Amino acid sequence: MFSIILLPLLAAMFLAINMGGSGTSAAFSSSYGANIIRKDLIPGLFGFFVLLGAIMAGKDVTATIGKGVLPESYMTLKITTIILFSISLSILFANLLKVPQSTSQSTVFALVAVAAFHGSIQMEKLVFLIIPSWFILPVISFCLTLLLGKFIYKPLKARNLVNFKELALHPVLRFSVIASSCFVAFAIGANNVANAAGPVHGLLVNQFSVTESSHLYVICMILATFIIAPCFALGSSIFGARVLETTGKQIVEFGPIGALAISSVTGSLLILASLYKGIPTALAQLNVGAILGLGVYKYGFNEIMQKSAVLKIFTVWIIAPMISFGLAWGMCVVMGHID
Repeated sequence: MFSIILLPLLAAMFLAINMGGSGTSAAFSSSYGANIIRKDLIPGLFGFFVLLGAIMAGKDVTATIGKGVLPESYMTLKITTIILFSISLSILFANLLKVPQSTSQSTVFALVAVAAFHGSIQMEKLVFLIIPSWFILPVISFCLTLLLGKFIYKPLKARNLVNFKELALHPVLRFSVIASSCFVAFAIGANNVANAAGPVHGLLVNQFSVTESSHLYVICMILATFIIAPCFALGSSIFGARVLETTGKQIVEFGPIGALAISSVTGSLLILASLYKGIPTALAQLNVGAILGLGVYKYGFNEIMQKSAVLKIFTVWIIAPMISFGLAWGMCVVMGHID
């Protein structure tokens, strides 16, 4: 069995390393941006909670990636490898530009490219759940932090009901910010590990004709998860520091209270998407949306949106999924009609 899946498994591990770099920003940019945690402590915490989230809450999203867009019957050795390498290269492109990119979008675009090539796209989840969530949830994330600042933080500060300078230094609040970052890492495990584990799981199920009622079906899912999830910590060590600077320092300055709000909103929305019909969600957009909401509250819409870091992020968000789609389609064409 191992010899059959070695190449796609290596591709999945390579993808997980790249996702670890991108995901670190979404999880810890808030606590790092608020100067609460040292950079060298982040990869270990991030990797542990990603693995925990994948084990405890990642099953439904893994199933969606494995069969929700492209039927499991198409998950052959070649197709699985094509999908994983296409996603990996698009995320590597974003990491090298120090921009957090949605691995879920790159994954779905690669799956759609292969499905379109074979004329076998499964449209129901794609049209009615996955794509709408990419537009709706980041807007919700943006609005929640904007409203928290405008209608809770601002009135309390104006009436001097809370001494926010003293509160920002309180050890309980600072611990809560780190805990909220770990919560986001857990949510990443629940949602984003599936981007690498899902295709491998689909391949195993297809190769060994496993039914969903079989114990082997669960074993295949556990095997894919336990091999791939730890690679997120390695990716965090390699790429995480670079991407952290972009979202943690270059968009808007925020303190522990803002950091707590960003992490809480991001993690909660991601967990909600994972548990509700296993929707692979655009994590990077959720996190940046929350940061932008806080920035717009503090500095205004025009000033935040004109920042070069924001413009670069939006540009890469458009280009990276297209790279994933183009690579997957191109490799299918080059290799001919793949069984």
